[in-house]
Amino acid sequence: MQYTVLIIDDEKKICSLLARIIELEGFKVFQASTGKEGLKILATNDIYVVLSDVKLPDFNGVELVKEIKKIKPYAEVINLTAFGTIADGVMAMRNGAFDYITKGDDNDKIIPLVYKALDKAKLQYRVNELENKVVKKYSFSGILGQSKAINEALNLAQKVAGTDTTVLLLGETGTGKEVFAQAIHYESLRKMKPFVAVNCSGFNHELLESELFGHKIGAFTGAVKDKKGLLEEANEGTIFLDEIGEMNLDLQAKLLRVLENQTFIKVGDTQTSKVNVRIIAATNRDLKQEAEAGRFRLDLYYRLSVFTIELPSLSQRKSDVLLLARHYLKEFASKVNKPGFEMSDDFQELLMKHAWRGNIRELKNVIERVVILADGSILNANLLPYEFHAEGISNDGDMMKLETIEKQHIDKILKYTGGNKTETARLLGIGLTTLYRKIEK
Repeated sequence: MQYTVLIIDDEKKICSLLARIIELEGFKVFQASTGKEGLKILATNDIYVVLSDVKLPDFNGVELVKEIKKIKPYAEVINLTAFGTIADGVMAMRNGAFDYITKGDDNDKIIPLVYKALDKAKLQYRVNELENKVVKKYSFSGILGQSKAINEALNLAQKVAGTDTTVLLLGETGTGKEVFAQAIHYESLRKMKPFVAVNCSGFNHELLESELFGHKIGAFTGAVKDKKGLLEEANEGTIFLDEIGEMNLDLQAKLLRVLENQTFIKVGDTQTSKVNVRIIAATNRDLKQEAEAGRFRLDLYYRLSVFTIELPSLSQRKSDVLLLARHYLKEFASKVNKPGFEMSDDFQELLMKHAWRGNIRELKNVIERVVILADGSILNANLLPYEFHAEGISNDGDMMKLETIEKQHIDKILKYTGGNKTETARLLGIGLTTLYRKIEK
């Protein structure tokens, strides 16, 4: 791979000389005589190293470093000056310059410096790529759905993402509350900082307090050293408190303090600790009703519910079922090295009729099971669990009659055999004449 270097200098002879020296090392070199021209080249090319004069017609080269970093965060900048000062050198480094050297130094120093800057730029480029992949994976573009219900929730989440506002996500279990929390974080200014998720129902009171706030050595039996809590781990980033309704009232009081002034006291400590963290909470409970019953602090509820987003159940967004099913089919097929699948009409019909009480989580589990069981590329209804077939039988008196159940069963076997009555009779274990009589009836 041929790496690129940009030289920004209004002295054409120096610019051409440096370009020739660097090109002999196998680099591709761009030249610019002004800061604006250099920034245009930077915006349209993968530049790894920039050599910039400090005195340019339209820019101070030291200040130009900031603009370069805005466009290409991974690019490394070497400032060149005819009259170096310590103040300029310090400022250049603060602005993100890789080095600051005086013109007229032995040109042999330039090439080793460019290589060092390139090594750092390549590493930073890979880090940026990985960060961008993470951001893309967890951003709103990763949330699938075309229904009105999911788009309304997405619209609200996108509006609040760029703020530091506390968010409360409401919805049934399995509706994707953590996925939404991650998307809000990765679309915010905190996206390059930690995202920490905590399931409040997964710990008892004492353990949850220690996990969230941390503890000092000797605070309790087994506390053999100081421990940072998850709030500190999430500093500058976001903490997601799932199942917030399960939190003990005493801990709720400590959390309220964090929301009010970003301070807390570790278990066993006497000193106050401070954090800068955004809180996103989630629950499948009615917190206001819980507060009225004395099981949740009303003041905490009001602090958490500054911006509330209700996530729709899968039964409220039935038009997204097949879209999600296709997505998970592709995902799981890839994991088990199977070719792509097609869903038969019967298979799709049962997916659409199913109640999906476990929401997206249930759909994901069902599709994973189907992919494991499937022998061919066509997915038939018989691959789906028993409850999908039983749902056609209602509590209605007529529907509970034996002849109604028998009719439904014969219909399903006929569809399975493609209308082949001989094969249908064989599978049912009855004579062909009996089958014709039942069909006629």
